[in-house]
Amino acid sequence: MTDPIIASKGFANPDVLVSTQWVADHLNDPGVRLVESNEDILLYDQGHIPGAIQIDWVGDLNDKIRRDYLDRKSFEALLSRYGISNDTLVVFYGDKNNWWACYAFWVFQLFGHTRAAVMDGGRKKWIEEGRTLTKEKFQIAPVQYRAPERADWRIRAFRDQVLLHTQSGRPLIDVRSPKEYSGEMLHMEAYPQEGALRGGHIPGAKNVPWATAANDDGTFKSVEQLRAIYQEQQGLSKDDDVVVYCRIGERSSHTWFVLHYLLGFPNVRNYDGSWTEWGNLVGAPIER
Repeated sequence: MTDPIIASKGFANPDVLVSTQWVADHLNDPGVRLVESNEDILLYDQGHIPGAIQIDWVGDLNDKIRRDYLDRKSFEALLSRYGISNDTLVVFYGDKNNWWACYAFWVFQLFGHTRAAVMDGGRKKWIEEGRTLTKEKFQIAPVQYRAPERADWRIRAFRDQVLLHTQSGRPLIDVRSPKEYSGEMLHMEAYPQEGALRGGHIPGAKNVPWATAANDDGTFKSVEQLRAIYQEQQGLSKDDDVVVYCRIGERSSHTWFVLHYLLGFPNVRNYDGSWTEWGNLVGAPIER
């Protein structure tokens, strides 16, 4: 399924990324399911790529009570309802230069659905190219999906692991804005300043805002540019055990995707508890 446009860019794992042209060419492919996942869930009803379903990061991917993700049975039910089989290639896209698309992709990887990709550039690029949007809702025939138990240990980091990680001096990447990193703000600009009692960053973390990896059109930067950002400027090595975090784990999913798939770092975990957890922990070490 390798997209020749993406293959020419030299990424370590080109199969996890497709171009808008590839999506346009596969709109009627029964083996592909397009998934739109946005911060603003109202965007889908205003117009979506023909054939795309919407997966809501709150309503669909999170546990209804605990701060955690859905369990195996709920994941199976979700995918079965949307006609996604174990062999379906799921292609994610969304707003905010694919923050939430990468987040949904990451959750799918917790359950081992490796038949997955992200549309480079997301909603923004699709719309800017003048491609077709529809408001049409369509019927999906349910299928039977079978998933393994969620394997958090592979790509997810928890607070106690992060504490040990920073104490041992292993690399942490804080992908938030510089003002969040410094503690001046608790959230991005133009958002309510809420979610944590303390500002700052986890000791030893380097600040590499997620948007550093994106072009103006929402696509990922070239492999040469990404290597310059993370390996040359920040000194990261493919041998490193890397943890990335932000405020709730969505922006860091974008950076996790870049490091793990586009640059081929084998050991990268997303700390989805991120600053809303760390900034509220009693006694947790904080730097400013």
